[in-house]
Amino acid sequence: MTGRLPSPSNEKGLAALVHAVRSRLSRFGKDRSGMGAVEFAMIAPLLLMLYITAFEVTIGLSVAKRATRSAGAIADLTTQADTVDLATLNTMKDVASAIFAPYSTDEMTLQITGIDIDTAGKATVRWSWAGDGSAPYLKKAAFSLPANIATPSSFLVHARVSIPHQLLMFMPGLMPASMQNITITREYYFRQRINEAVSCPGCPSG
Repeated sequence: MTGRLPSPSNEKGLAALVHAVRSRLSRFGKDRSGMGAVEFAMIAPLLLMLYITAFEVTIGLSVAKRATRSAGAIADLTTQADTVDLATLNTMKDVASAIFAPYSTDEMTLQITGIDIDTAGKATVRWSWAGDGSAPYLKKAAFSLPANIATPSSFLVHARVSIPHQLLMFMPGLMPASMQNITITREYYFRQRINEAVSCPGCPSG
């Protein structure tokens, strides 16, 4: 049987080719140039999401803080007289706007309510007023109070501030509307400063 033996030059060429391929693969495996760009491309979306989330939390906390301050200031101012009228109550919208600046209060909801507490600790509405001029509660309607402030034979002023807040969010198309639009509500109770109660003769339910 006869056969054709490989040429020594062919064997050397094949060995050189294999060596070259191995050498290139080895250099490719050890090459770290461009790794920073690849890693940044992988973590950039996550970093952007964290940044936007932190920004949203900061804005939300700022709005919530202003809502708390507004409710407290309004209840405090209302209890500094024994009688309030509609003109006085309307100025409370300006008080809230000043506290919320630079945020808009165009969609803010404001409610102020005078609450009587009888000898048994039952709370009922004496008068109520809303920023749009309506009465949020009916006169003598029952009013639910926290147990620790329902002191018998007393009077309270309740101030409630609600304001919608829209979140920008990352990729808002993937987020449900309930997570993009929230309402921040804060409320305060204050006792009257003068006499036994604060009256509001001109209030819708007064």
